[in-house]
Amino acid sequence: MFRNLLSRLLDPPTPAPLSGQDGEVAIAALLVRLARADDHYGQAEKLRIDKVLARRRGLDAATAAERRAAAEMIEAEAPDTVRFTRIIKDRVELQDRHDVIAALWEVAYADGKRSADEEALVRLVAGLLGINDRDSALARQRALETMGIPDP
Repeated sequence: MFRNLLSRLLDPPTPAPLSGQDGEVAIAALLVRLARADDHYGQAEKLRIDKVLARRRGLDAATAAERRAAAEMIEAEAPDTVRFTRIIKDRVELQDRHDVIAALWEVAYADGKRSADEEALVRLVAGLLGINDRDSALARQRALETMGIPDP
């Protein structure tokens, strides 16, 4: 199943918008990649990813956790971040990409610590997704407000 999803993402017969479960698993895999960027993928980050996934599509906690688990396997097999992110950019609408950046910022701050590796990856991904620095900063502020964290 996961290899099949990865092949649909990487080698579609004709590039088509990602939608439904495929799109959410691809985005979740990007969230997992970010959470693993500082070599510490802890429970707080997993729970935040689950919360983001549940909120995005109205999932219950168990379904969100299952989707994250699938994303963990996809992320481990996914190509480099640049190529993987480009696939998402080409197949996800701009407004949703803004929401993805806000979700990435939430995951980056989920453990309550600032990580230079995670922040650098969010900035890289934002650029690759076609989100400018100003909009990324606004998404970061929204994420911090959502989490009730003062702007560091």
